[in-house]
This record gives sequence, C-alpha cells and structure tokens, in this order.
Amino acid sequence: MLLQSVVMAQLFGGGSGAGGGSTASTLLSLVPFALIFVIFYFLVILPQQKRSKQQKALLEALKKGDKVVTASGIWGTVSNLGKDTVTLQIADSTKIRIQRDQIARLRGGDDEEKDKDKDKD
Repeated sequence: MLLQSVVMAQLFGGGSGAGGGSTASTLLSLVPFALIFVIFYFLVILPQQKRSKQQKALLEALKKGDKVVTASGIWGTVSNLGKDTVTLQIADSTKIRIQRDQIARLRGGDDEEKDKDKDKD
C-alpha cells in the first residue's frame, strides 16, 4: 500500500516541488547520452566523412598512366578510363577492367622502392 502511494505521488506530482525536480533530473539523465553522441561523432563519423571526401577526390582526379593499388591488392597502371570502369595494365600483356570505386590508393615512389628491395632479397 505504501508503494502504491509513492508511485501515485510521483506520477501525479503530489507534494510541493516534486514536478520541477523531476524535469531537471530527466534532463540530467540525458547528459551522458549527449556526451556519448558527441564523442562518437568526433571519433567515428567525422573521420569517416573526411576519408570519404578524400577517396572521391582521388577517383575524380584519376588519369591515364597513374599507378594504383586496388581494394583487393592488385597493383597496376591505369591504361583506360570509363565512366564507371578503369582498365589496369598489371603485366606487359595483361589488362583487367575493374569498377572505378575499387581503386584504393595511388602508388607512390616509396612503394616502388620497397618492392624492388624485396625482389633483391
């Protein structure tokens, strides 16, 4: 019986000042969730958006002769560009056609030097 009266008092605001305190406590209980969202935004969402913009710029700037690495790890040189596809030359007489979105990155001079050093060993 006592439990029912406590619940009724909380639900219907029985007692002086109980209504104002419950609103403040409700807002305070939402603060940790807001903080978690802010931290999540800066640690996950913002870097992902930045990476996505960089990848889009890379794909738009792609041109013939660029040395690239695909998402699956294939190294090649761009020999032809289409709207949605790229033709890569991966050996002297071997060409493959892949989706443009599968280009992961451009190969730099450091990649070439590392590859030559591994071939010597």
